[in-house]
Amino acid sequence: MPGRQLEFTGLADRDLTPFGGHRVQTLSAFSRPGCAHLVHVGGELLTCTAYQAAVMLLEPAEAAAAVGRYDSDPQAAATWAAQQLGTTQSMPYVAKRDAMARNGRLIFHALGGVDWASLTSSQRGEVLAALKSADWVSVRDHFTRAALRAEGVEASLCPDPAVMVAECFGDVIEERRRQGELAELPRHFPQGYLACQFSAEFADDATLTGMARGLASVCTESGLGLVLFRGGAAPWHDSLEAYERLQAKLPVGIGQIFQSLHLWDICALIAASRGYCGSGLHGRILALAYGLPRVSLISPQQGARPSKVSAFAETWEPESVPRGVGASNIEAALRRSLALPASTLRQTAAEMRDLYRASQARWTATLE
Repeated sequence: MPGRQLEFTGLADRDLTPFGGHRVQTLSAFSRPGCAHLVHVGGELLTCTAYQAAVMLLEPAEAAAAVGRYDSDPQAAATWAAQQLGTTQSMPYVAKRDAMARNGRLIFHALGGVDWASLTSSQRGEVLAALKSADWVSVRDHFTRAALRAEGVEASLCPDPAVMVAECFGDVIEERRRQGELAELPRHFPQGYLACQFSAEFADDATLTGMARGLASVCTESGLGLVLFRGGAAPWHDSLEAYERLQAKLPVGIGQIFQSLHLWDICALIAASRGYCGSGLHGRILALAYGLPRVSLISPQQGARPSKVSAFAETWEPESVPRGVGASNIEAALRRSLALPASTLRQTAAEMRDLYRASQARWTATLE
């Protein structure tokens, strides 16, 4: 969006520039005189509750204490979250029209909400009220679209904005490949490597053993290394301790843990890899954007609940590209993904960019 002044808001004041991000201010400080627009961009914002948001904004030890105290008491959890966040909204990442300048546009762009059925009727009502007052609503998967349609909200489909990362930030990412830990990887793994990430949900010993077995088999046969990286370190995200335990189960020399949490280092790590295997949606989307093989991991706790990763893949990717698999199926899925024609993967990346541009052109036209 060249030529526009952009500000970045969330639920807490944070300076994310040391990690390649932005200075973020609280939404309550956002209102400005004149015509200021508010754009909700990407993420599972439609189903993130105040309690979940409050926990994820804590340091890990504080988060563990809060979960231990409030997880079994929803009423106390809601009261605590309101105090932490300074808002009584039960769904605080879904901003209402009264949070912005009077003449501005309210845009919901490429959001996710696969856990819609898990919300209470009051929580759903809060989200629906905001969506029905919006100037534009798009979602990033067919599952969320169907859920909203059943509630009387019609949303268009748009791929997650991260599909544009190679086009918008390719030069930045290429520069990061030549620095620090990334510059050393070709020496450690001359035939290349797989980039692997998984959340703390995978940290039980049986799951780690199954993952290590499949990953070791693929890497040994292909000659590729394995680089374990954290896509995020906030509570409920990735655990360095779990990575160390997985590495200990691998043959010596196959696995290496990537330490950096800098956004562009993580992007460069995936972009320079021979393929991605992980539980995070944005890791998969970045691999998609670079036309790379990819396999998504589904945690043992997922059960029959819909997965945002699988929902996105089912909406946008060819059936030939593996979607979500459990730890026991990781080897077969990786072999299948690595065997895909490069042309198929590049074509999907190009199609996602075209679809994204078309959607963005439609809602940015409303800002004029």
